[in-house]
Amino acid sequence: MKRFRPVGLLAATVLTVVALAAGCSAPAGEPGPTSLPGPAQSSTRPSSPSPGGSPSGEGSPSAAPSASATPSPSDPGTAPSAPPAADPAPAEPDLSLVAGWTLEQKVGQVVMVGLPVKGPFQPTFDMLRSEHLGGVFLHGRTQAGRQPVKNLVNAAIAASDSPVPLFVATDQEGGEVQVLRGKGFSTIPSALDQARLAPADLRARSKVWGQELALAGVNLNLAPVMDLVPSATAASNAPIGAFDRNYGYTSKSVIAHGDAFAEGQRSAGVQTAIKHFPGLGRVTANTDTTAGVTDTVTGPNNPSVTVFAAGIKDGTGLVMMSSAVYSRIDPKAPAVFSPKVVGLVRQHGFHGVIITDDLSAAVQVQGVPAGQRAVRAVDAGVDVVLASAKPSVAPAMVDALVKAAKGDPAFAAKIDAAAARVVAAKAGL
Repeated sequence: MKRFRPVGLLAATVLTVVALAAGCSAPAGEPGPTSLPGPAQSSTRPSSPSPGGSPSGEGSPSAAPSASATPSPSDPGTAPSAPPAADPAPAEPDLSLVAGWTLEQKVGQVVMVGLPVKGPFQPTFDMLRSEHLGGVFLHGRTQAGRQPVKNLVNAAIAASDSPVPLFVATDQEGGEVQVLRGKGFSTIPSALDQARLAPADLRARSKVWGQELALAGVNLNLAPVMDLVPSATAASNAPIGAFDRNYGYTSKSVIAHGDAFAEGQRSAGVQTAIKHFPGLGRVTANTDTTAGVTDTVTGPNNPSVTVFAAGIKDGTGLVMMSSAVYSRIDPKAPAVFSPKVVGLVRQHGFHGVIITDDLSAAVQVQGVPAGQRAVRAVDAGVDVVLASAKPSVAPAMVDALVKAAKGDPAFAAKIDAAAARVVAAKAGL
């Protein structure tokens, strides 16, 4: 289905550029741009903060060594626990949802591209149209407020050639990971501070935060973080604990408060993606800025995994995969490329959409060509490939997925299933 592109799109885009640029003064401690950056200079950020610097991802953060924090047995949540019973018959996706679609349209639903909130905007608009992409991720930082963000979202929707509405996603966790600020957006406390609230209070506040996103046109929040971080090693846990992104330090706290945040968002009409399965709470380096990040502690029955099972049971629509290696589950591949680790999500009864962490710029996966990152993720069972920090690689990912599907009927079937899951998830928005 060809979408009509309004004549006023160019004017709306110009106004959006001016408004967002005017509202993009950086928070304290973050450098502010003197002009709208180009793709190579864009002040975008991976979906996890960077160690050794501002979590905005601006500048050149120092890379921490690739290592794993090994908590002491006395740390909460380190003792193994049995996982829920595996689902004996995973629900098959409804392939009728994509019946009659071209292969290119199906692949488009499987790739989510970054839309830098400080610009440039047009490259992403062009990809939305030419590649039939089904999702955008508002990336970076802006203090412009709701209306300029809504204008940007409207321009992206007008540029889209997707047969179904777009997923419009962002990172609005709170604390140091909050993309959208300014008039119309609350200042959201960190997850660690949110965990000090009663779950009912957090649920109510999260509903308000979700309503703010919905009014700006955002329908998917890549949150909450449900990584289990032992208190004794939190300071050295570069991607999560070092930035207070964790909902406390015990399974009980993470489940109660992570679920409360997610329930509040969904009650406002914003879908959630719990992250980063099977947990980034034990590593000491960040996959966005470091290669070889490996967790040597987390196994398939570990509490780090079972907190995600609780989030799945609570009703999240998406689960985000980590790109770390988990030597006790599959030592041969990053989780996002591992059928064993991705399959573990399905074993916990999850029938929704599995999405990657950013695969466009993360140092952990740079040894694999961009197109093959997408192919390996989908082949492992992932449904959506996120290309947020470096949107320019999205066409290569699309091309590689189309080529792989044309050459392999089994892979083509995985594309069909992934696209159907995405369309089904959008139907609930």
